[in-house]
Amino acid sequence: MIDLLKTRRSVKPDLLGEPRPTPEELETILSIAARVPDHKKLVPWRFVVIEGEAREHLGELAAEVCLREEAEPPSHVRLDTERKRFLRAPLVVAVVSRVKEMRGAPEWEQVLSAGAACMNLCLAANALGYATTWITEWVSYSKTFAEGFGLAANERIAGLIYIGTAKEKPADRERPAMAEIVTQWQRGEQRKAGG
Repeated sequence: MIDLLKTRRSVKPDLLGEPRPTPEELETILSIAARVPDHKKLVPWRFVVIEGEAREHLGELAAEVCLREEAEPPSHVRLDTERKRFLRAPLVVAVVSRVKEMRGAPEWEQVLSAGAACMNLCLAANALGYATTWITEWVSYSKTFAEGFGLAANERIAGLIYIGTAKEKPADRERPAMAEIVTQWQRGEQRKAGG
């Protein structure tokens, strides 16, 4: 598991192909995605599986929303890109954050729980040998798209998780140096790790 965590890497949606998780594997992935911190057991997230022809239909919605929301009429190339948005990988899972009013369970904690579900989903798929990428893109911030996608007033897309098999292995990217991001707290001051 440590090796997986040390080497996992997002793969661009355009580089994800078949095979994709089987229905049994997807059930395992989603079960693991749901095993995250969840203060007050509110289940402040849900999963929407987008596969097969549903990816085309959702792309049509994205193109329609783009046409309605853009200040300038979008080009045919842009609309074609939107139509193909969810076809870039064989499987997409939308993780929907749904904040619930509950004393003692701040909104921030519920949103963080949805983020943890996104990461667990990626890690579970990666552990089964599939590649993933967690993105949001403009559709996640569009109220018109949210309505067409069937989100409630208290819901928003926390992540679109694209899943498939990597067509090529991505190169690793530069990671932050621990000395730049880790400090040790001491009364009255913060000191860098090892300092």
